[in-house]
Amino acid sequence: MVSQDQSKQSGSKRNGGEELGMVTPQEKSSKKMKFVSSAETEQTSTTTISDDSKSGRGMSTMPRVVKRKLQKIKPIVEYNKRGKGIGQAHIEMQSYIGVLARSRVPLVDKKWAEIPKDIKEQIWEAVDMAFVVGQGGKNSVLTSAAKKWKDFKSTLTRHYILPYINDRERLSQPPETYKFLEKAQWDAFVASRLSKEFQSVHSQHAQIREKLEYNHRLSRKGYAGLEDQLEETMPGVEIDRSTLWKRARQDKHGNIPDPKEAKNIVNSAIKIYNSHIGRQGRKAPIWKTLSGTSKQPSSVECGYYVMRFMRDIIMDPSLAFEKTFAKGNEEGPFPQEAIDEVRNEWAEFVSLHLE
Repeated sequence: MVSQDQSKQSGSKRNGGEELGMVTPQEKSSKKMKFVSSAETEQTSTTTISDDSKSGRGMSTMPRVVKRKLQKIKPIVEYNKRGKGIGQAHIEMQSYIGVLARSRVPLVDKKWAEIPKDIKEQIWEAVDMAFVVGQGGKNSVLTSAAKKWKDFKSTLTRHYILPYINDRERLSQPPETYKFLEKAQWDAFVASRLSKEFQSVHSQHAQIREKLEYNHRLSRKGYAGLEDQLEETMPGVEIDRSTLWKRARQDKHGNIPDPKEAKNIVNSAIKIYNSHIGRQGRKAPIWKTLSGTSKQPSSVECGYYVMRFMRDIIMDPSLAFEKTFAKGNEEGPFPQEAIDEVRNEWAEFVSLHLE
């Protein structure tokens, strides 16, 4: 392991006394990662975390990091003037921290502060051996690991537990995607997520989330990456918090989508239609949030799910879909047969027009 002091000494030799891991505005034009070979420094200890791939997802998601560790080559993580990590090395380090947080920290219904210190120390040593961390050092790495561990538990809850509340057989085994999860830990975690206490907290957070109108579009680069990008494209312009907020929510055309816009379009269309057919005295539509819709298991089924919802609404002569999709009637994902049904109908419709 290369300590922070050793890294700084190595950085002084290589960068003329400048702190290793920092990047000046003049250097930011280069998009290539900077490296330092740990073979130039004395290795004082070794990590206790295995780098083999037998744990499934664990280390196999970042093979290039493992390869560089074996070659004793360490990318230098760069930072902007506000001390936020930027660049490819920072992105890779964050992904690597995520791998360690998911696969090495026990899946338990506890807070990060209750996780044993030796596990946290192992995560820090593994990251320190793979990257020249620079600013923040150990504290920044473990803070990131804590957030990613929490996010992982949230992902498991939203995508692999709550949609299958009524399918206990599906919940009896850990998700195939995460083979490293131990069954005993998985069973205990599932039980904690199905408890009345957690369901109450989850419902409160869901209500708060529904009030969020403007979602950001930052993907993985985050605010630090956006700020770095704006400084390059807008030289000499002060990038304040309001500018970052607006740019983070703009689409590719530079517009901030208004969540009320879709409602206004539908309301206008209904008004125009009523006027066209001479219908008078109609009230404006009443909009309701129906949170009991079937939850898609991932982000790739949205098109078929939308078509299935549309089909169910159109084919319901009693207009009972409001009760069907009402809050409190949460269902798991559509069965594959339901998705296949709308897929086949869509394919038949398209083929008729192609002929």
